[in-house]
Amino acid sequence: MKKLWLAFLLVLGMGLGLAQQVRIVVVSHGQASDPFWSVVKNGVEAAAKETGARVEYRAPETFDMVRMAQLIDAAVASRPSAIVVSIPDGRALERSIRAAVRAGIPVISMNSGSDVAESLGVLMHVGQTEYEAGLGAGQRMKAAGVKNAICINQEVGNVALDLRCKGFFDGLGIKANVIPVKIGDPTGIKNAVAAALQKDPGIDGVLTLGPTAAEPVLQALEGKKVTFGTFDLSPAVLTALSQKKMAFAIDQQQWLQGYLPIILLNNYVKYGLLPANKVIMTGPGFVTPENAAQVIDLSKKGIR
Repeated sequence: MKKLWLAFLLVLGMGLGLAQQVRIVVVSHGQASDPFWSVVKNGVEAAAKETGARVEYRAPETFDMVRMAQLIDAAVASRPSAIVVSIPDGRALERSIRAAVRAGIPVISMNSGSDVAESLGVLMHVGQTEYEAGLGAGQRMKAAGVKNAICINQEVGNVALDLRCKGFFDGLGIKANVIPVKIGDPTGIKNAVAAALQKDPGIDGVLTLGPTAAEPVLQALEGKKVTFGTFDLSPAVLTALSQKKMAFAIDQQQWLQGYLPIILLNNYVKYGLLPANKVIMTGPGFVTPENAAQVIDLSKKGIR
């Protein structure tokens, strides 16, 4: 009888432990197979391991706001303890995010959406302000003497990327010249940039908005005297920086963008604790040929 009672207490304790486990759903617009988003996911998984929270990472197969809204809706319907979202298009995702807030589910945004997060009822945002990051890129290129630049946008419709390009051209003080390309089509990206350079040989600066565009653009710029910078890091980008084939890469420390929301929401659900800041800035920082070697080892480990 005593053994049965002890077994009952053990099962009861296990049940209570499971009931108390925090469950967080992460819905991003970027796939975990992408070199940038794989680092975000690594941050998510590290925080899940540290906190013991049950965390699920979901994303559409391609950049698709309709599908992303559906994933948020499904997350809300499953009644998690909390939700983390990226907000590349506030208008497209507004209804779904507000539904989560109305349902009493704590929401933190990460990566994109710093400009709309608070208005949607999101608790806080973890990331960088996109316009200011683009502005810094433009100012750097202007200081390097660039007078005629193009901005390569691999996710047309992503408001965050539009803001990056706008800030870039404002920083340069020149008219915008955005080249739209398709993510997942490296040959098409390379050819589009080569065509732009052939059409206007006076182009002396190129900014890409992520490694998926930066890597094929490196091939298009081979042997050309063009100042080249990108948003975000990858092993190929860091190698190019160390070889002085690029001027800079803007580092928003995306590992933290995955890691911090899980830590913050776990503490919020358990203890009601949350920093007073509405935005936790993870960037922008600039990686250059001078400091690229320091970052390469961490990139190999999936942290930078």
